[in-house]
Amino acid sequence: MKPPIIELEGIVKAFGDCIANDGVSLTVEAGSIHALVGENGAGKTTLMKILYGLYQPDAGEIRIAGESVRLRSPADALARGLGMVHQHFVLVPPLTVAENITLGREATTGPFLDIARASAAVRALSDRYGLAVDPDARVETLSVGQEQRVEILKALYHGARILILDEPTAVLTPQETEELFAVLRELKAAGTTIVLITHKLREVLDLSDRVTVMRDGTTVGTRETAATSIPELAELMVGRPVLLTLEKKAATPGAAVLEIESLEVRDDRRLPAVRGLSLSVRAGEIVGIAGVEGNGQAELVEAILGLRPIAAGAARLAGTSLDGLAPRAIAALGVAHVPADRLKRGLVLDFPLEDDLVFGRHHEPVFHRGPLVDRAAIRDFATRRLAEFDVRPPDPTVRAGKLSGGNQQKLVVAREFTRDARLLIAAHPTRGVDLGAIEFIHREIVRQRDAGRAVLLVSSELSELLALADRIIVLYEGRIVHETPADATDERTLGEYMTGRAAATAATSAAPDPRA
Repeated sequence: MKPPIIELEGIVKAFGDCIANDGVSLTVEAGSIHALVGENGAGKTTLMKILYGLYQPDAGEIRIAGESVRLRSPADALARGLGMVHQHFVLVPPLTVAENITLGREATTGPFLDIARASAAVRALSDRYGLAVDPDARVETLSVGQEQRVEILKALYHGARILILDEPTAVLTPQETEELFAVLRELKAAGTTIVLITHKLREVLDLSDRVTVMRDGTTVGTRETAATSIPELAELMVGRPVLLTLEKKAATPGAAVLEIESLEVRDDRRLPAVRGLSLSVRAGEIVGIAGVEGNGQAELVEAILGLRPIAAGAARLAGTSLDGLAPRAIAALGVAHVPADRLKRGLVLDFPLEDDLVFGRHHEPVFHRGPLVDRAAIRDFATRRLAEFDVRPPDPTVRAGKLSGGNQQKLVVAREFTRDARLLIAAHPTRGVDLGAIEFIHREIVRQRDAGRAVLLVSSELSELLALADRIIVLYEGRIVHETPADATDERTLGEYMTGRAAATAATSAAPDPRA
């Protein structure tokens, strides 16, 4: 066993009445990759923010290389060789890669910035660790995978010998994930210690040496990765056996419910976001939309819902044109929507659950007694839905902001899945929710399909699309570049199309040989 580089003992952290860490202990061996897993709200990120100096513990001890330390800020952590790459990158888009990496430790010649020296230093660091990135490129021109590399280089440039990575593959394609893992293995071989926060258990088994599971603010077990399994880790995370393989019968699609022809949609800058897109979704089938975020998925959904104007082309629901209709009118035609951001467009956090459950439906006669709102009917409806969808606590008077992320998502699902809808649009329906909630939501989506509804599923999780969808469509730069039955493809193939590599390869192979 290698000597420990990080030792956390009895860490306690509370935010008001909420105890995020309750006597947590963690030991990380030097030069290892240690995974930290758990459901949302288990306390993983809070613990790592304490280690990085962003939060101060209420109790407990931190030891780095055997020395007891008090980390009052990230600067203190960096001075001890700790760097953290956050899930949401902290980069300045208009600046170059070199400028971002050296920010705070700028290369200077006399009183002036020495951009050439900074660029050379970053290039040398990039070559040393195999993190290929152009030091002179502006960050705003980079892919998400390249931005990830910049964040890691920034930590290394500032002297990090211990790297904390928070959900590093959340928005990466399978190919970008493989490239990142190769880099992390190289860093480990060079002596860097890596703590990996993730919810992707397959990645834990592929990459880590040891794994610690947290639940409800405490550690419930540490395992040698080679001696554990996905079912064991899932059960430790949730506290019960979890169904990891979704069983569903073959789809029996009916008539087309949603028909889109040559659709053109512009983004907020009035630039083309959806370009000549045509697709259909039939009753009783799930059509999945795959793509790196920012390739037109959000604009497509907003155009269907009436939240964004259609610039050209047509969108029809059961033969009725959606062009120019208000969102309420489109909902009345039979469209339900689970939004990508439940906090921004799904819920009013200060309202009780019973009111959130009838938003968009509050005008229906069933919730009125003459001109007055029937509070008893609303409460009865809410009580039944909370029980049916296992929303906890099942109290209709509790405010939505008091719920965990997973229960907030189930609240949105309970409202939208119980509409009398022909078309269900589910955008990233399990983003930011825990393993138990994912299992539940997946079953409900398949149940919607089997009830005869058309389902349009947008997700950044390829495993989710492969498990749920009957057909998968890949968007790249606002266009459909690939369509396939879900059972005839895999994550690697989809990733090639998502990054444009497959299309580029096809175009190259189709080009005439100039030597002919």
